[in-house]
Amino acid sequence: MATEQVVALTTTPTEEEGQQLAHKLVEARLAACVQVTSKIRAVYRWKGEIYDEPEWQLWIKTAADKVDDLVAWLPKNHSGEVPELIVLPITGGWSTYLDWITAETRA
Repeated sequence: MATEQVVALTTTPTEEEGQQLAHKLVEARLAACVQVTSKIRAVYRWKGEIYDEPEWQLWIKTAADKVDDLVAWLPKNHSGEVPELIVLPITGGWSTYLDWITAETRA
């Protein structure tokens, strides 16, 4: 059974962009917390070519009712033509932490 909170994932081509997006997401109350990972590698096909590039992954903790706002916000603030955005349900966790996620996404 899913909770009222989710984790959304995206990636950025630079650590700096990841940090900027993380701060903006929290400031806009679209996320309670954003974790920016250390450098990872992505191998993918784009427009007929295969790429192998560094990326930084963002783990965005937010309330489920903020997902539509996040989907609208990310393409306007991300440098990518088609930024990754995958939303995963949270199926359980410490209720105090989950409640904090929701509270921090409210004005």
